Amino acid sequence: MRILLLCQLCTPEPAFKSVPFARELCRRGHEVRILTGFPNYPGGKLYSGYRLRWYQREVIDGVPILRVPLFPSHDASSLRRSLCYLSFALSAAWPLWTGWKPDVIYVYNLVTLGTLAAINQKLRGVPYVLDVQDLWPDSILNARMGGSWMRPLLEFLCRVAYKGASKIIVLSPGFKTILINRGVCSEKIEVIYNWCDEDNLQGAPVTSSACPELKGGWFNIVFAGNLGQVQGLEAVVEAAALVRASPHRICFVFMGQGVMLEHLRELAKQRAPENTLFLPARSFQDASRILRMADGLLIHLQDSPVFGATIPSKTQTYLALGRPILVGVRGDASELVRRAGAGLACEPGNPSGIAKAAIQLAETSTDRLAEMGWRGAEFYRKEISIAAGVARFERAFKCIVSKSVLE
Repeated sequence: MRILLLCQLCTPEPAFKSVPFARELCRRGHEVRILTGFPNYPGGKLYSGYRLRWYQREVIDGVPILRVPLFPSHDASSLRRSLCYLSFALSAAWPLWTGWKPDVIYVYNLVTLGTLAAINQKLRGVPYVLDVQDLWPDSILNARMGGSWMRPLLEFLCRVAYKGASKIIVLSPGFKTILINRGVCSEKIEVIYNWCDEDNLQGAPVTSSACPELKGGWFNIVFAGNLGQVQGLEAVVEAAALVRASPHRICFVFMGQGVMLEHLRELAKQRAPENTLFLPARSFQDASRILRMADGLLIHLQDSPVFGATIPSKTQTYLALGRPILVGVRGDASELVRRAGAGLACEPGNPSGIAKAAIQLAETSTDRLAEMGWRGAEFYRKEISIAAGVARFERAFKCIVSKSVLE
């Protein structure tokens, strides 16, 4: 098959469904190309070695890439962010409608690109698959990238993009339910879990020596990632205060940065100075080394119904790393960990519940903890890994192309 990946973000930006995805499809014998913009995410400034021009062709890992201009911006301005999305959609229109003709187009997330692909389907008869990672217009309006007056326009774009798609891929069962409730045909929706950045996951091998960043002789439960408001980590600090009396010497480790960092540091000083630890953000490879040496890995979000259909990206990473997981998220993320048999769940935002689960994990035998980690890694390999995910995408592409030929 000839497959075009239409995605605004692409390597060298942190976009795991760009070159790694294309490379795996190529390995399976398909001809794959990428249509994308000039790299500027997440800082909003062009990466070194790039400058805006009418187009630029390059090859990364054997994958041909065509870059078209856009307005680079990823700051807090709703106008500039909107211009970034719209400018790429306009720039991509001409090569999409007149250039290389694939058998199927994979569209990553943006409904502006879904609308573009829907028009292309009318013009050139090329079917497309839409990968939905955000619920529009909710994600745009909740991020304050536009006023309520934008809702009708965004809902119209969603209807066009969803109706024209031959297949819609979603990242969780909860997303599928939401789209069905919004009138999208259930038969065209398929759940394919996101995989993690496997290229950078390996890092240094785990050894029997202690990890100097973690507390020796303690049961270290590590949270890695953004320390923001939606993570609700104040409850975790309060849980650390509650487990101080535990004989298991449990330490909650926060590795990362974010708007709540200083607040959490101050709270930890007051409530649980002995059994909390803050580590700076670091490269993915270095972070994965620390995570593989942790006794447990923590996932936590605020207790809100909106997160019921959310699977934080760290979930896949934690499973792949093969460490026991303590998950404090309602809905699909908790269910995924339960299905994998990879850890314990607790009520998000409830310090006593988090503390109780942490103590239960610390009381678990070494063999049982190792089994949790092994089950998580096996579940990831069989159900979520890039190999498993791309195999599902490949089947969807083949089915769509075959149906298109028959029509």
